[in-house]
Amino acid sequence: MKKQVHVAVGVIENGRGEIFVTKRLGHQHQGGKWEFPGGKVEEGETLLHALDRELSEEIGINVVAAEPLLLVEHDYGDKAVKLDVWLVRGFVGQPRGLEGQEGQWVAIKDLDTLEFPDANGPIVEAVKALQ
Repeated sequence: MKKQVHVAVGVIENGRGEIFVTKRLGHQHQGGKWEFPGGKVEEGETLLHALDRELSEEIGINVVAAEPLLLVEHDYGDKAVKLDVWLVRGFVGQPRGLEGQEGQWVAIKDLDTLEFPDANGPIVEAVKALQ
């Protein structure tokens, strides 16, 4: 049985109806697709700490206010993921790709125009429902 990767994911909203997304690097699983930033939850780490740490490392922001949005479990065949998705409406810093990845603000209504990994489909739907 394959091990499920537990990931803390941030849906970062800027108050203008835009969400910050990053593009996965070509060598990564599902490379070249857009995603909501985040990363693996380490052993003994709380979800909020993991979210704050990952967003700080990946895009240079610190979380000030976040609330749970949804939980997504998805099996890609070669990899299984459990995405703990948080809506981040309060943060310090300007998000930008710190690991060579492209990043951009996208209007919620335009999220459908981007290609996301399959596991992100329910996240896009949940974000659109916030409008």
